[in-house]
Amino acid sequence: MIVTNLPKQPPLFISYLKVGKLLYYSLILFVLEAWFYGMQLRYALLHQGVLLIILWIGCFLFSFVHIFLVLADGWSRFQNYKRAKDQFFIHGFNRRICDTYIISKCQRMAAIVAAEELGLEKQVTEYYKQKGVKWYHFIPYFMVNDPLFLFKKKFWNRTFLEPSYRSKFNFNAIQMNISQ
Repeated sequence: MIVTNLPKQPPLFISYLKVGKLLYYSLILFVLEAWFYGMQLRYALLHQGVLLIILWIGCFLFSFVHIFLVLADGWSRFQNYKRAKDQFFIHGFNRRICDTYIISKCQRMAAIVAAEELGLEKQVTEYYKQKGVKWYHFIPYFMVNDPLFLFKKKFWNRTFLEPSYRSKFNFNAIQMNISQ
C-alpha cells in the first residue's frame, strides 16, 4: 500500500532540522557552555591553582565532547527519519514501524516528522499516546531499564553510529507527479 496523496514535501534540510530540533537546541547550549568553560579554563591557567584548572578542563571537555555527540545523534536520527518515511510510504500507518522508533524522544520525533510529511502524523501520535508515551518522556526507555547501557555496543551503534540510509524514493518528484 503506497501512500498516494502526498502533502507538499519540504526541502530535505528543513526535515533534517525538524527531526533533530531538540538536539540542535542542546547543541547551542553545549557550544555556549564550552565557550564559557573555555574562558574559565583560560582564566584558571593564568591566575588560579591546579585544582581549579583540573575542574575547568573536565567541564570544558564534557561540553566539547557533547557537541560532537549531539551532531552524531542528529545524523543518526535523520537516518531513522529517512528509513521511517520509506516504510510509512510503502506500508502506510503500521504499528510495527511505530514500535521500531518508540525507544527515545528523538527517534519518535524522526518517525513523527516522516509520518507528518506523508499525512500520517495523527495516526502515529495517537498510537504513541495509546502506548503510554507522554510529551515529557525525553529520557530513552532503555536508559531507565538498563543503567549499564553506556557499556553496550548496541547503544553506541543505535545512538551515534546509525549506518547511512539512502531513501528508496524521491518524494519531491513523486509529489510533483501527483500534483500534475
